Amino acid sequence: MLTIILALLIFGLLIVAHEGGHFLAAKWAGMKVEEFSVGLGPAIWQARRGETLYSLRILPLGGYNRIAGMEEEDQDDPRGFNRQPLTKRMIVIAAGSAMNFLLAILIFILVFMGFGIPQDLNVVGGVQPGMPAQQVGLRPGDKILEVDGHRVESWSQLVSLIRSRPEQRITLLVDRGGDLRKIEVTTVREPQTGAGLIGITPPWARENLYNSIVLGLQQSLLMVKMIILSLLKMVRGKAGAEVVGPVGIVQMVGQAATGGLVNVLSFTAVLSLNLGLINLLPIPALDGSRLAFLFLEALRGRPLDPRKENLIHLIGFILLLALLLLVTYKDIMRIFFS
Repeated sequence: MLTIILALLIFGLLIVAHEGGHFLAAKWAGMKVEEFSVGLGPAIWQARRGETLYSLRILPLGGYNRIAGMEEEDQDDPRGFNRQPLTKRMIVIAAGSAMNFLLAILIFILVFMGFGIPQDLNVVGGVQPGMPAQQVGLRPGDKILEVDGHRVESWSQLVSLIRSRPEQRITLLVDRGGDLRKIEVTTVREPQTGAGLIGITPPWARENLYNSIVLGLQQSLLMVKMIILSLLKMVRGKAGAEVVGPVGIVQMVGQAATGGLVNVLSFTAVLSLNLGLINLLPIPALDGSRLAFLFLEALRGRPLDPRKENLIHLIGFILLLALLLLVTYKDIMRIFFS
């Protein structure tokens, strides 16, 4: 239950950030935003502030801004989307993904300032409850000098040796405040990768604001690069299509939560980057397709017929909904019957 609540909070944060980007950009452009909605389906709460109706809807799988001038039957409002300069319309459409990128950067900055970055030291930073390391009495601050007689001088070496020994009894030479002792521990197998684990985490060092900003930008760019490379591999058929729906994401949130708050925050940042990038793809019903139509308008010198564009978006929305249902079905089958 706590996992579901945490997942809903994460979904809500990502939706508010994305739709908030569109909303703020539309307000900046002087457009009339008739409704700002978090969630889809029937409304469970609504309130009007000025000209905008704010809604919270029952399905936390998306959201929307109803901006005047975006529908076929609503083309005459002087503050409508369709009456604004092309550059302003592009900014409004792109602002949702831009806000997701900004959210990810801010989360990474918070992580680096509040928790720091893992240090490549052969020192135990933390011990996970219920794991083998806790059961045999390993403590934060213990310096692991050897694993089965192999000398260890860094965290990466330590992890490599442990991961290569799943479900094996290993002997650790530990320096605890100058007192050398040998501790035997049996590793467990990580379900996803099959690697060995004992349940220890590295030491972390907090960063100042400037370093956190730099690291936050670098980490976000690195994640974006990795996501793009993964998408390209899938398109080229060099990697399987690893697609999960809401049910799969809830499961991943639960897995991240076992590693603590820093893992949940990092997962949220990566999810936000994924959402921002996916929305920029030129797929009907996504922001990327609307940007593509605006670029086409710039080339043609006139907009596409609103009826044709809305029909394309409608077909795209139906196909995306069908894909979502299929992926959700596969997630359920994988979780309960694999």
